[in-house]
Amino acid sequence: MRVDAFDFDLPDARIALRPAKPRDAARMLVVGPDVGQLEDAIVGDLASYLMAGDLLVFNDTKVIPARLSGTRARGDATAHVEVTLHQRFSADAWLAFAKPAKRLAEGDVIVFSEALSAVVVDRDGGQVHLQFPVAGAELDTAIATAGVMPLPPYIASKRATDDADLSDYQTLFAKEPGAVAAPTAGLHFTPDMLSRLQKKGVESARVTLHVGAGTFLPVTAQDTLEHKMHSETGIVSEETAIKIAEAKKRGGRVVAVGTTSSRLLEAASAGGHVEAWEGATDIFITPGYAFRAVDILLTNFHLPKSTLFMLVSAFRSLDEMQAAYAHAIAQEYRFYSYGDACLIFRST
Repeated sequence: MRVDAFDFDLPDARIALRPAKPRDAARMLVVGPDVGQLEDAIVGDLASYLMAGDLLVFNDTKVIPARLSGTRARGDATAHVEVTLHQRFSADAWLAFAKPAKRLAEGDVIVFSEALSAVVVDRDGGQVHLQFPVAGAELDTAIATAGVMPLPPYIASKRATDDADLSDYQTLFAKEPGAVAAPTAGLHFTPDMLSRLQKKGVESARVTLHVGAGTFLPVTAQDTLEHKMHSETGIVSEETAIKIAEAKKRGGRVVAVGTTSSRLLEAASAGGHVEAWEGATDIFITPGYAFRAVDILLTNFHLPKSTLFMLVSAFRSLDEMQAAYAHAIAQEYRFYSYGDACLIFRST
């Protein structure tokens, strides 16, 4: 499909710079199972749209302070550079986006702090392969000390990161460090909301997909067939695979919390049903894709012409999601990572 088909006009005023407080007070547009069925609600109402026996699947990845500022030294010349780590290459190496990348070359040393530096192994456009002198937990600690929370570019360009973001940009389920972007649909959940869902008989499970900064990269191709999808690493445990199979068997629905959870579940169901799985996935879901695992999707509102808007358009249809987004814009819903939510049912 042409990428232009996934475009829409979004006023800057609709981009949320701070989350709703409390988290479950965010608005929620419900795209019901019938064509054209739209309902305005709030995230705290989620339990009323689910049934006993349904299974919520959360992404338990934890965002690391992956944005680093440093100085490149080359002889007597120095230059300031910023890098955003986006994919771990090994215990002591990361792939990162650099700005400005043209200031870096193979062999350059970037000093981020007294305790943290890295060597540029190679550079490919705006991406660099960084080799660190420490590894594992020691490297994680050094990054946590020197880095800052990597807010999405559409927020970072409008305001500075502050202490509030340390908790605001982390979900209630954050456990496994490795993401450089939050699985933002999970940001809406509170302990009280989880309690209401449990009382309703809605069960839950966890997966881990370490979200990379590539999720924010624009689609520059003119056709979806020409786009190269970024890769992210994830895990679906045997326990979660069993919970999903049991939910399906009893007639419950699998509710993916976020596009990250949905992409991972679909990657793990190549054989027709979800199996225990671990590895890297670059699954690219566009209209025409037949979903195997996910029955309901809770997600935020996404960028025009983004791979995430393509995914939700595959979950329903492009026409329906364009109409839903037009409604959200007209009703002044808040968009993107700190914005409102959209609960999408599979079409009947």
